[in-house]
Amino acid sequence: MTPSLRHLRVFLAVLDCGTITGAARACNISQPAASQAIARLERDAGMALIHHARDASGPTDAGRAFGLRVRRALARLDASLAVVAPRLVLTATRSQLGALIAVRDAENFTFAAQRLGLSQPSVHRAVTQLESEAGRPLFQRTGKRMQPTRAAQMLADAARLCFSELEQAAAELADLAGHEAGQIVIGALPLSRSIVLPRALAEFRRLRPTMPLRILDGPYTDMLAGLRRGEIDMIVGALRAPLPVPEVVQTPLFTDDLVLVVRPGHPLRQVGAPDLDQLARYPWIVPRPGTPSRASFERYLGEFGPRRLAMIECSSLVLLRELLILSDHIGCLSRMQAGAEIALGALSLLDVSLPESARPIGLTTREDWLPTAAQAQLVEILHRVGATL
Repeated sequence: MTPSLRHLRVFLAVLDCGTITGAARACNISQPAASQAIARLERDAGMALIHHARDASGPTDAGRAFGLRVRRALARLDASLAVVAPRLVLTATRSQLGALIAVRDAENFTFAAQRLGLSQPSVHRAVTQLESEAGRPLFQRTGKRMQPTRAAQMLADAARLCFSELEQAAAELADLAGHEAGQIVIGALPLSRSIVLPRALAEFRRLRPTMPLRILDGPYTDMLAGLRRGEIDMIVGALRAPLPVPEVVQTPLFTDDLVLVVRPGHPLRQVGAPDLDQLARYPWIVPRPGTPSRASFERYLGEFGPRRLAMIECSSLVLLRELLILSDHIGCLSRMQAGAEIALGALSLLDVSLPESARPIGLTTREDWLPTAAQAQLVEILHRVGATL
């Protein structure tokens, strides 16, 4: 479903007024136009959203669920539209806002048009119409770049979250109809990719064999930005302390700590419990700066300091394992990540304790996130899997 904002406003007016006639008056449109808007929404949804029989009135169960999502989506969008220009609440269209998001992301009309599959003049015209209604420029040309203003950034973020909520609405209607729609997007931090997510996704796939899933990896800051914009539904991995931004919620699943590992024939395997001076004679593979693992590792080094070590900063378990097997490097990684490699005989554990390296692993979601049935089911499975670790 890609309903127009105007049709969605009519639908909410029907819920508020109780009748299509009342909604038409509230929206200042004709009764036939209001009826056509509701008919279009129901045709796209594939089900009735309001009762049309004389002996029943109000929304259906599907309409009630849809209305909740639509109200959340438009409340978020309208607050930002009103800040930019109150008139935009009545005039801004979905296509104009989609063009705004694309230009904000690409900082170029041509690239934005390519992303949307539209002509460059169409995208330029949509943004120009928004600027005309707003009575202010939303972009400043800087060389070949279209630099978004602060108002454009705020409005693009709100529009993206609005569209994400509407995708959730479509997914819920599809679930009520007995089929899948949309997708679940998960930001996977290193530990989750090798431990909790494979088990949880395997169980989820047995329950929902056709539900599209998209797993993203990358720097935590990039995934956090995607989460806040509504591009990512949840992040699974090491939790941050303090909370990175106020509008997210962190939920622990289990606790893990760090260990030091080497290849089975490494010289330090003959030492027993090596001290820092002995460890410093060998090169290291360590977590990237800014991660909880790296902070724990540097606490372990204390005054010794990381600068006295020959280090490779790496978040890839595959690269770390292969380099450890081929060399005398020392690896610092999660105990749970190391467990499978140790069990297979690929790596060996050093008799070294890293105090205060325990850290919570869990979910990060938006504070006001309302999961669909499928998303809630996956969250429940993640909690169940986490309890076994």
